[in-house]
Amino acid sequence: MTSIKINNTSYSIVDTKEKMTVADSFVKRQNKIMTGNGEAKFYLGNDNKEVRDFFGKKGFNLKCFLLKKDLLQYMKDAEGEYKNPEQHYRNKDEMPRYWKERIEEINKLDDILWFTLSEQTQIAGPRMYVKSDDEAYDVIRELSLPFITYLSAMKLKAQNGETVFYFRLFVDYFGEAQHPFAVKEEQERIADEVDITDEKKKEISYARVGQGKYRKGVLDECPFCPITMVTDDRLLIASHIKPWVASGEKEKLDPKNGFMFTPTYDFLFDRGFITFTDKKEMKVSPWLSKMTCSKLNIADDKKYPMLPVEGRENYLVYHRANIFKS
Repeated sequence: MTSIKINNTSYSIVDTKEKMTVADSFVKRQNKIMTGNGEAKFYLGNDNKEVRDFFGKKGFNLKCFLLKKDLLQYMKDAEGEYKNPEQHYRNKDEMPRYWKERIEEINKLDDILWFTLSEQTQIAGPRMYVKSDDEAYDVIRELSLPFITYLSAMKLKAQNGETVFYFRLFVDYFGEAQHPFAVKEEQERIADEVDITDEKKKEISYARVGQGKYRKGVLDECPFCPITMVTDDRLLIASHIKPWVASGEKEKLDPKNGFMFTPTYDFLFDRGFITFTDKKEMKVSPWLSKMTCSKLNIADDKKYPMLPVEGRENYLVYHRANIFKS
């Protein structure tokens, strides 16, 4: 993707700042794990050429925006942690209530939330901080759960030369795509099923990590990674297209619900940084930087003739709509 349309204005994508972790010191008091009341300034990174090239010269003021639909998606992705917290929040027992209340508040917001982000030049040292007095910035602080939330920024340029920054919140569950409670809950549900044999339950459980009958079925259909063409099965991962947690019992074991990928591409696909069309073309998330795409040698619309999409079309529809970070 090289361009994006926001509020009927077309912007070219200049580049993306991929991951800025939300620290406990930044979030509102209600979300905190540690002591203190939270600070309004946000840490962008150390002052270096890469960060300056992206954000601007010292003392910058950036025109930025959030999208309401992205905030709702973040809350959907963070629902597991809000309702069944793994971290020891100061107000842990109140987190489920916060989730419900915050969804209601987001629904009252405009579709686009504009705000100005200013560099905090009064802070000495190599670390770069920004701050805003606008409502949208407060929304970020109120919704974000520390350590598992990160911000990405997309630098956009309009035809008239105006530069704006598109910010979005994402969730990373301690290195996993799904919340641990969701996995545990689904495992317990399967264990309690009286109509499933113990052997079948074992196969379904193995399928979650791409092992057992599921792995063999995917390997039989595609004994190589269609991107790298690696055939050594020790280096191949059976990756679900529709996630195991979201799949029905047949879907969990269906070899058509999977691809064999080498680890890097398995991770990219699992986290929604890449997906595929029914024409075997890769789609790359605009939330990956140009530098990362170059190093990975991935590009939009690049075709992979050996990608086995036949019979996987419906699963790919789900992946594009629910997993891919568009």
